[in-house]
Amino acid sequence: MSSRDIYQLMVKAKEVLPYSLGKCVVSVSGKGGVGKTTFTALLLKALIEEGMDSILVVDADPDTNLPDVLGIEVKRTVGEVVTRMKKDIDEGKIPPGTDKELMLEAMISETLIEGSSFDMLVMGRPEGEGCYCFVNLLLTRILDRLTSNYRITLMDMEAGLEHVSRRTDRDVDIMVVVTDASKMGLLTAQRIRRLAREVHVEIRQLYVVGNQIPPELEGVVRKRAQDLALKYVGSIPFDKEIMEYNLVGRSLLELPSQNPAYAAVREIAQTIRLV
Repeated sequence: MSSRDIYQLMVKAKEVLPYSLGKCVVSVSGKGGVGKTTFTALLLKALIEEGMDSILVVDADPDTNLPDVLGIEVKRTVGEVVTRMKKDIDEGKIPPGTDKELMLEAMISETLIEGSSFDMLVMGRPEGEGCYCFVNLLLTRILDRLTSNYRITLMDMEAGLEHVSRRTDRDVDIMVVVTDASKMGLLTAQRIRRLAREVHVEIRQLYVVGNQIPPELEGVVRKRAQDLALKYVGSIPFDKEIMEYNLVGRSLLELPSQNPAYAAVREIAQTIRLV
């Protein structure tokens, strides 16, 4: 079914089909290079193995690494769709009276990757110059509706603080900030919490997770997090098997359940009451 066909169906159903209320939005953040994508993939594995259904995974990092670690082929990103929509608007190719929001929603539905255990949306990045304000406003409303159809939305965010300042997180139930054994990693968590308050993004629970922290520094990192009034809920050990999977392009969802890094993430998921 083409995006035009989907659009026509949406026009007919616009006043009929309500959106169900979502259950939980989980956002994974942190500074660059701390292992956010790996944590997101392992958390997804824990949710699947726990029997959770109705999961939407959103790769909100413009570098789009999550599909690679999950072994998923991406044919089109939301960013590419947004670029196409803006171009069509600028060139006057969309007929007057067309519901642009429904049209964009139909186009985005074509980018949704549907699987047996979860669905996936890859954001990517828009290309080209100019203001995307109008299209981004439509996109925000569409994504809010889309995520509300899932029991769990798991978001792998871009590095740093920009996603919070641009409100791409919206409101989240659980924010997990991944950190390494560095002052900068922990300060990023503190700044995310402060910035979220400033731009009125509600984060109901914020947790810090350590990744590849040497055992002798674990206590130091935990104490430093406590000094910053951050909830430190565990760490993920260095894992050679994960490196091997990444190197050969094998999905982390195929890791054995007894893998130490995965076992650590599963325990963290239990601690924050996701499983």
